[in-house]
Amino acid sequence: MRRILARHALLMLLAIGVASTSFAQTSKPPAPSAELPHFVDVTRAAGIHFTHLSAPEKKYIVESMSGGVALIDYDRDGWPDIYFTNAPSVSMQLAGQRAKGALYHNNHDGTFTDVTDKAGVGFPCWAMGVAVGDYNNDGWPDMLVTCFGGVVLYRNNGDGTFTDVTQAAGLGGDTKWATGAAFGDYDKDGWSDLFVSHYVDLDLKDLPQFGSAVTCRYHGIAVQCGPRGLKGSGDNLFHNNGNGTFSNVAKQAGVDDPHGMFGLTAVWSDLSNDGRLDLFVANDGEPNFLYRNNGNGTFTDIAFQAGIAVNQDGNEQANMGVALGDYLHKGLFSIAITHFSEEYAALFRNDGNFNFTDVSWAAGLARGSVPYVGWGDAFFDFNNDGWPDFMYVNGHVYPQVDSADIGTHYREPKLLLLNQRNGTFRNISSEAGPALAIPQVSRGLATGDLFNDGHVDVVIENLEGLPMLLRSEGGAPNHWISFELACPKGNRLALNARVQVTAGSLVQEDEVRSGGSYLSQNDLRLHFGLGTNVQVDSAKVLWPDGSIETLGHLPANHFYCVLEGKGVVPCASIHPVVTRTHN
Repeated sequence: MRRILARHALLMLLAIGVASTSFAQTSKPPAPSAELPHFVDVTRAAGIHFTHLSAPEKKYIVESMSGGVALIDYDRDGWPDIYFTNAPSVSMQLAGQRAKGALYHNNHDGTFTDVTDKAGVGFPCWAMGVAVGDYNNDGWPDMLVTCFGGVVLYRNNGDGTFTDVTQAAGLGGDTKWATGAAFGDYDKDGWSDLFVSHYVDLDLKDLPQFGSAVTCRYHGIAVQCGPRGLKGSGDNLFHNNGNGTFSNVAKQAGVDDPHGMFGLTAVWSDLSNDGRLDLFVANDGEPNFLYRNNGNGTFTDIAFQAGIAVNQDGNEQANMGVALGDYLHKGLFSIAITHFSEEYAALFRNDGNFNFTDVSWAAGLARGSVPYVGWGDAFFDFNNDGWPDFMYVNGHVYPQVDSADIGTHYREPKLLLLNQRNGTFRNISSEAGPALAIPQVSRGLATGDLFNDGHVDVVIENLEGLPMLLRSEGGAPNHWISFELACPKGNRLALNARVQVTAGSLVQEDEVRSGGSYLSQNDLRLHFGLGTNVQVDSAKVLWPDGSIETLGHLPANHFYCVLEGKGVVPCASIHPVVTRTHN
């Protein structure tokens, strides 16, 4: 979260873009474009009234890190619902008071209804983040909530309710400060396994004193302590036993992090296209992990060899939010990572064969990011032109920065960068609607077509107050297509399945993923903008078991449900019936 890498003068130079880069910008901002969609804040109109609790002074690090959000179609009606995490302050926790999360059901008419109490998911823990998976392969998406104090696994009962099965599933032994989580079937046995990263080893009965050490000061200002100067925690990998339980195999698999790095966000993906799921873990203020899947149940950390452990200068960064995207249309997922102020938003281009290059400045992601503390992030096609754009949200961890003129603020805007189709991005935040400029203390970000209108919307959870639901409206009349995938024999949600879409000369690829962003979960449906193309000539599905299925001649502007081995099917046929029996 924090590394003071530069003097105040350097911060100001970078903030105004004086630092050397080959992509200079004019001082005059571009005029708003009618061809671009606009994000409209519809939070209140949509009936969202959830409020994230917060301690005003943030005297302890645990009070600054919560705020993951998930899009989950929990009732399988084809419309994404929203789950917000919540967390108490230290004083609340010590007084025995709890913070209530919220599950909002999508009403299909632009509004949402709070169904938290009926669903039974209001009080899981001191919640940090959330990931979605189907751990028991019954077709109903389950939720894993990470906590200051472990994890909570909510089994989806298929009737609008969830049951806490943490202990029964064998996850109760995880009592550390859990942060990022992601489901993924790394051994291809048809059952989704679970990785959980851990952050600081913190004891509420022995908290570091505010401003008490050099690691508790920022530009001379007294602030919360950590993570520097505190002890980290190792990570867990839970293998799915296929019977409703998990076994912790982190040590034998080689992903237990024995040195106790400050782990935050994690994500599974086949980063070398060798048919095996690899694991990327963002570590705060320390080198990242890139665990190559050896194909025998073990992993090898190759982050340094791959060029993604540290930045291009060899410096560790405060790695927080993680987004994967094929922004170059090369069939390879590059990795974007958000960081602390005085650092920069990073983009590691995937050059294939586990080789990554830091192109943050050359690609335009770093410019303008230096004053901000970045969190949730995502690649998605904002304007449906067929090229994934990039968005991230910001918000400092120290309210005290507002008391001094150091080039940064506690409440910060959101940034949206348009893919220029040549390996670079352009900041269009000022052209995409005034809501992005509203300064907030943001954390989680999740994307999905909430209103099923063919545009990708954004949900942002803020550390303080209301979240923000941004609806995408207007713009050029570009076409689109969306896919929901299902595997009937295992890994029912088709996690890490890929779809390659060809429409004319436009070829693009994406992947179904659990977790990511900052402790958050995007909609599991895959959305592709098609530009002016009115149909998809072919859609090639690479299923998790390695089989390939090709679909042809699909008209644009439709949602398609695809069942492995059966092609396009009615969506009702890939969703389970409402009634079910528990063991």
